[in-house]
Amino acid sequence: MIYYVEDDANIRELVIYTLNQTGLAAKGFSDAAAFFAASTEEKPSLILLDIMLPGEDGLTILRRIRANASTTSIPVMMITAKATEFDKVSGLDLGADDYIAKPFGMAELVARVKALLRRSGLKTSAERLTHGELVVDIAKHTVTVGGQNVILTYKEFSLLACLMENAGRAYTREQLLETVWGYDYEGGTRTVDVHVQTLRTKLGSSGRYVETVRGVGYRFGE
Repeated sequence: MIYYVEDDANIRELVIYTLNQTGLAAKGFSDAAAFFAASTEEKPSLILLDIMLPGEDGLTILRRIRANASTTSIPVMMITAKATEFDKVSGLDLGADDYIAKPFGMAELVARVKALLRRSGLKTSAERLTHGELVVDIAKHTVTVGGQNVILTYKEFSLLACLMENAGRAYTREQLLETVWGYDYEGGTRTVDVHVQTLRTKLGSSGRYVETVRGVGYRFGE
C-alpha cells in the first residue's frame, strides 16, 4: 500500500487514481494527523510526501518517520513545488530516498515509484554479514553493534550491506548510486556522502570501517 500526503485535493485524487489504475494500491491523506492514524492500522510500503502542508510540514513528518523504529525503513519520495537545491538537500539529509518536483507527469511518477519499490528490496548473496562487533542480518533486516540494535533506514541498510559484502573494494559515488539507488536516480552524488556520514554516526565505534578512499569514494575496511 502506498500512502500519499498532499493537501491539494485535486492533485491527491489524480495521483491516487493513477496509481490505482496501474495496479499500485494507494491511499491519500490531507495532513499529518490522518496519515499517522492510518499508519498505525496499516504500515505502507512506500510514502509520497509533500513539503508544504497545513500543520506539520513534510520535513517534520519525514523526521518522525525516520525516528520511529516501525517506519524508519519505509522508502519516502518527496513531492513538492519547492525545487530549490536547499529543499532538495534538506530532504535527502533527513532520509528521503527520492525527490520529484511539481509539476510532474503521471508516467514519470509511476515509473519512479515502481523503481523505488524495486530498490527497496536488497539483493545480496549473503544472509548474515559480520565484522568485529558489527552484525548485519539480511533476512531479518537488522543491524547490531556489540549486541545493541542500530536503527537504519532501508537505504542506509542497503549501502552498508553492499559495502560489507564487498569488503576491501573501493566504490566511486557514481557506482554506489547505480548499485544502491538505481540508474534512474537523479539526486546527485552528494546524497551518497550524506548517507555515509549518517551511517557512520549511527554505527558508533564500527563507523570507522566505512572508509573514505581519497579521490575515489568509499570502501568497507577489512
